[in-house]
Amino acid sequence: MGEMTSSWAALLGLGAFHGINPGMGWLFAVALGLQERRRGAVLSALLPLGVGHALAVAAAILLALGVGAAMPLQWLRWLVAAILIGFGISRLLRHRHPRWASMRVSKSGLTLWSFLMASAHGAGLMVVPLFLAMSVPAEHAHHAALMNGSTPATALLATGLHALGYLLVTAVVAFVVFEKFGVGILRKSWFNLDLLWAIALIATGVLGVLL
Repeated sequence: MGEMTSSWAALLGLGAFHGINPGMGWLFAVALGLQERRRGAVLSALLPLGVGHALAVAAAILLALGVGAAMPLQWLRWLVAAILIGFGISRLLRHRHPRWASMRVSKSGLTLWSFLMASAHGAGLMVVPLFLAMSVPAEHAHHAALMNGSTPATALLATGLHALGYLLVTAVVAFVVFEKFGVGILRKSWFNLDLLWAIALIATGVLGVLL
C-alpha cells in the first residue's frame, strides 16, 4: 500500500512538473489572455490543454500495453528508457520554442496542439515507467500481468491523476503570470526549463529501468 501511494504521489507530482513547463501550455493560455485582454480567454484554454495532455499520456500507456503483450516486461522497460533518454539528449542538443504569430485557434485545435506538444516533449512516455511499476505486483511478474483485469482501471486512474496535477499547476501559473507579470517574466527571470526538462527525461528513463 505504501508503494502504491508513493506511485500515485509521483504521478501527481510529475503532472505538476509538466504543468510548470511553459512549452506544455500555460504560456499559450497567457498569450491568448493577453491578446484578447480578458481573464476568460485564459480560463477557456485550460480544459483543451488538459484534455490534450491527458490524451498524450493515455496514448503512451496504451502503446506500452500493446507492446507489453508481445514482449517481456524488462524489454519494454529498456525500450521506454531508451526512447526517454533519446528525447532528453535531443532536447539538450536542440532547442525549439513556440512562435506565437497566430493565436486564433479553436478548442479542438488547442487540444490537438497540446497532444502534439506533450507527445513531442516525451511527457506521456515519462508516465509509462511509473505505470509499469504499478501494474506488475511482483518483482519477477510475467509481462502478461500487464493485461490483467485491473490494468484498464489503473491506466484510467493514472492518466486522470497525472492530468489533474498538470491542470492544477498550469492553471495557477497561467493566472499568476497573466495577472501579475505578463510573458515578459520569461525574458527577465525564468530559469532554463529546456535543460531541466532534458535532465528529467533522461533521469526518468534511467529510473524506469531501476524501478
